[in-house]
Amino acid sequence: MGNSDGALPSETRQLGLFAAIASLSYVFWVVGGMEMVERLAYYGVKAVATLYAKDPVSKGGLGVTMSEFGNLLFVWALVQSVLPVFVGGLADRYGYKETIAISTVVKICGYLVMFAFPTYSGFFAGAMLLAAGTAIFKPGIQGTLVKATRPENSSMAWGIFYQTVNWGGFLGPLVAGYMRKMEWKFVFLACAGIIALNFLLLLTYKEPGKAERLARAASGAPPSSLLRDSLTELARPHVWTYLLVFSGFWFMFNALFDVLPVYIDEWVDSSDIIGTLFPSGRSESPVVNFLVVTNDAGTHIQPEGLLNFNAFMIMLTCFLFAWISGLMRPVTSMVVGTACATLSLFAIGHTSTGWWCLAAIAIFSVGEMLSSPKFSEFVGNFAPADKKAMYLGFSQIPLAIGWSLEGKLGPWLYDQFASREQFAREMLLSGGLSPAAVDAVPQGEAFTKLVEVTGQAPDALVATMRAAHDVSMVWDIMGVVGVLSALGLFAYGKLVVDRGARATSAK
Repeated sequence: MGNSDGALPSETRQLGLFAAIASLSYVFWVVGGMEMVERLAYYGVKAVATLYAKDPVSKGGLGVTMSEFGNLLFVWALVQSVLPVFVGGLADRYGYKETIAISTVVKICGYLVMFAFPTYSGFFAGAMLLAAGTAIFKPGIQGTLVKATRPENSSMAWGIFYQTVNWGGFLGPLVAGYMRKMEWKFVFLACAGIIALNFLLLLTYKEPGKAERLARAASGAPPSSLLRDSLTELARPHVWTYLLVFSGFWFMFNALFDVLPVYIDEWVDSSDIIGTLFPSGRSESPVVNFLVVTNDAGTHIQPEGLLNFNAFMIMLTCFLFAWISGLMRPVTSMVVGTACATLSLFAIGHTSTGWWCLAAIAIFSVGEMLSSPKFSEFVGNFAPADKKAMYLGFSQIPLAIGWSLEGKLGPWLYDQFASREQFAREMLLSGGLSPAAVDAVPQGEAFTKLVEVTGQAPDALVATMRAAHDVSMVWDIMGVVGVLSALGLFAYGKLVVDRGARATSAK
């Protein structure tokens, strides 16, 4: 699989739906299970991290502004996304099983630090450990996946892998939503226990291509410099341009987790969904409340519950979209997917009801299923046979660019255009409170103070704020990033992929 020189792959006809599923090997399902467990723990934190950050200290949160949390997200993104570029080759050289085991230990330490130190600095330290562990984990898992599949079943393999992963992505927020109702720190303790389950799966794991790796090590040839090898491969034009143009997708993807939960919490009324499903306007079923993550009263769906529709949709339907994307050229699938994700961001900005928000998340999920698995598959196909993990480490570069920019810019934009906390402080000042009195209100409690001072209902104040401010501006700006990314992918397909195909056929 792949070419020895790392050239763009020729397009291979994919197996049919059921033939492709039947052709997947045992080790494919093992790494899918490990990735599912890892994502369960990871999204248990990621889906609620912004809510934890903005929750006031009096409620067990960090009590920081979105902009302050954006500084943390910026560093988190860089560590998690840049490190695989340089450690991906370690998995190729020293073994996938070994690096997966080390990463699991590091990630457990990260969750335990978050549990033990419920402060901004404690969460920062835990996030850095979590980022480093994830960076070490990814190349070994994805390198195994590439070596365990063939070009003719790769579309289905990556699609099903992505679908399996989203079982973890779906269950993680359910666990977090339940645990945070008791106390925030229990979210992190639960995630530490969950990720430890991967040690059991490692007992059943057998590294594909291990004999060849050991033979290379026994040949006596001195190992080349990982840094030099990485930079040499990255210098290939079809590699770095591809990685660059896909960065916009990851900008949009991470906005879904870093900004959307707060937007839903402050501007979306999800009671319409409960009202549709339960005429009484309240769910009294413990099972339903757990699965959709309602508030304690059962009258609203919490932000992580609405956002979890993304993982729910992917875990049920990704194999179908993998089949659909297999009927398209890889770049075409990514262009269409990125366009769908872009459309959803524009729609989110004009969302105020739960059902409309779910529809926007569904559109994004379709775009994600057409784009994200195909991106990794394409990288794995043009990677040289002995550098699969290295190239899949490179696949984190777009994430590094997109997430770091979004991590810094997204929360800042939210503070500028859509922060209910900031609007409440402005209204408190205009209502007669002194600047000193407003400054004395703890971070995260300004809206509660405004309700107390004005005597108005929270819904009425939210409507007033929305009428006075264009909160959709946040999503419109981020949507422009998606438009540019889709255009960049289209240009890449025409100027790089098509030109390379013509040059290959002319030889």
